[in-house]
Amino acid sequence: MLSRLAATRAATLLAAALAAGSVTAQTKIDFVLNWVPGGDHAPYYYAKKLGWYAKEGLDVNLEPGRGSALSTQKVGAGANPVGLADMAGALVAAGKGAQTVAVFNVYANSPQGLYWLKSSGIKSVKDLAGKRIGNPAADGARTMWPALAKANGMDPKSVTWVNIDANAKLSALKAKSIDATTSFYNLHHVFQAELGADMGFLAWRDAGLNPYGNSIIVNPQFLQKNRAAIDKFVKVTQRAFAACVAEPRPCVQALIDANGALKFDNELVNWSLVEVLMSDKFSREIALGIHEDKRMQSDYDLVREYIGLDKPFDVKSAYTNEFLDRSIRMTK
Repeated sequence: MLSRLAATRAATLLAAALAAGSVTAQTKIDFVLNWVPGGDHAPYYYAKKLGWYAKEGLDVNLEPGRGSALSTQKVGAGANPVGLADMAGALVAAGKGAQTVAVFNVYANSPQGLYWLKSSGIKSVKDLAGKRIGNPAADGARTMWPALAKANGMDPKSVTWVNIDANAKLSALKAKSIDATTSFYNLHHVFQAELGADMGFLAWRDAGLNPYGNSIIVNPQFLQKNRAAIDKFVKVTQRAFAACVAEPRPCVQALIDANGALKFDNELVNWSLVEVLMSDKFSREIALGIHEDKRMQSDYDLVREYIGLDKPFDVKSAYTNEFLDRSIRMTK
């Protein structure tokens, strides 16, 4: 009798140990976003809400960011193992020694746009010479501005950058305390609603500059030690993006559930504009999230020519497509 009781207790303790082991076996991923949560981040919240990450042994924490430049810095330094950041900006940072590896591309087209008031007389990039551009200090647009300026035949130093919070862009523009600002295309509807017919706009991709936009980047040391976990993370995220393209409303609802201050209708429009940025020949025909080799080389050459690299490097060290499921493609 005692031996049977002992055996039962031993079995109970073993089950508890195994259960505890299954919890501790989860890989913790503190994923720093490029900015505060919005429609473009809906797939991550959707995958997390449905338990897709947890099912693969991943404990994913979604951390609001304060700009692509800061996300790149944090991932490069190992403060966060995974982040979301502007790909061209990550190449600039790599030239300064901040090594990261991109594993999934979100924006196949540059999301950057310039906004101003038509009543100011500004009509083109060249008209910004001598003007004030308002932006957060760590905004990725600042990193890439020299390339846009030079591509349009102007001195990058001919403008004055004004430090403002992202949420103050529109109010500062309307108050004329700045002459122009930048924003991602998925917020275009917000600027339209506020500025109306006086809104001046130019997409960077229509002004001679269309590098890859936001990509998921990983700290190389973390990647080396956790390749299986990153493989699962990428595939789950890729599946979540495809699901959100197929049926966006549940995805946006997951975002709202996790961030109650957001408005469903606004973020749904945000997501619809994200889909435009996600779609190109390679995401539609090869794999959703791919960094195409020739285009990455072109982006590297652009950064080297217009911005400069402190230390040249092989661009293939800055990204990998090995974790992508080639059967998942952009459908729009």
